[in-house]
Amino acid sequence: MRKLYFLVPGTGGKFACGGLWAELKILNLAKRICDAEAVTYRQREKDTLFLDDLLKEKNLDRVIFVISWGFDVAKLAAKLKNCNVVYHAHSAGYRFTLPSTIPIITVSRNTLGYWGQKSPHSPIYYLPNQISDEFSNLNCDRDIDVLVQTRKSSEYLLNELIPALQKQCNVRVIDSYVEDLPGLFNRAKVYLYDSAEYWALQGVSEGFGLQPLEALACGCQVFSSVNGGLSDYLDPGFNCYKIAGYSKEYDFDRILRVINCPVLPALSEEFLAEYRSENVLKRLTIILQEINEFFDYKKYCSSQIANLTTMQIFKLKAQKILTKIRKNI
Repeated sequence: MRKLYFLVPGTGGKFACGGLWAELKILNLAKRICDAEAVTYRQREKDTLFLDDLLKEKNLDRVIFVISWGFDVAKLAAKLKNCNVVYHAHSAGYRFTLPSTIPIITVSRNTLGYWGQKSPHSPIYYLPNQISDEFSNLNCDRDIDVLVQTRKSSEYLLNELIPALQKQCNVRVIDSYVEDLPGLFNRAKVYLYDSAEYWALQGVSEGFGLQPLEALACGCQVFSSVNGGLSDYLDPGFNCYKIAGYSKEYDFDRILRVINCPVLPALSEEFLAEYRSENVLKRLTIILQEINEFFDYKKYCSSQIANLTTMQIFKLKAQKILTKIRKNI
């Protein structure tokens, strides 16, 4: 197999976020299949390759560049147009298109459907994000009634619902990096997550939504929005509760009812198996095999299917109108 270079702007600091950690997790799984390495392109880092230095090498046919940082994808795709490139798609809704020469690996079925429509002639695959085994239910005493992280939370959640809950129960609001997130989830009865407003302001979608699934894996009862990639696994009424439903009072009553429930239902390990490393590794192995075969084939055969561009759509609509006119003559 070709060597994989996972392109990230940086490996920490100001670039630290769920998307970066998810990308580095996949990198570590890929290392169990083939040679793989992180490459930065915005800042130089000690003991890490830098993209501009790497591109000075003459023969890059035996490597694959994996791009993922949404706002940088279009620029990177153009810069690497003569190389083997794979787009690891997290969020959807970025205003760029990709040629069919770039395979797409999506982290959610929601994003899979988006790119299946937007780039119908590209090789496309589904590879869920990995939920580490450390995120599991320890069945310990839960001293936190409600847990919420400020990042991505809506104004309604932070300014209306949380203040109301703080008057009657123990609420923990997190506004900084947490070293032991599995431990914190195991202490909480209810986890609140409401990211629809955040992603609407960003103009793109929730790519996957790691925290609600990690919380579920730890035995938390989750009240969440179900936008974007969250709709892959959240099922209101069956494994979670829809937040921001109708009124603050309605949310408040439902949350208190769950907090006061003596026995909280747990999510089955069978459900979580799709997101555990064993399954993700199996899927990644198959996907990488197919992508390597695709790049072998691409060297000897050019694309012959017309791309679904704005001009192509206009042409097809015009042909449809002309066909109707001819039938009516």
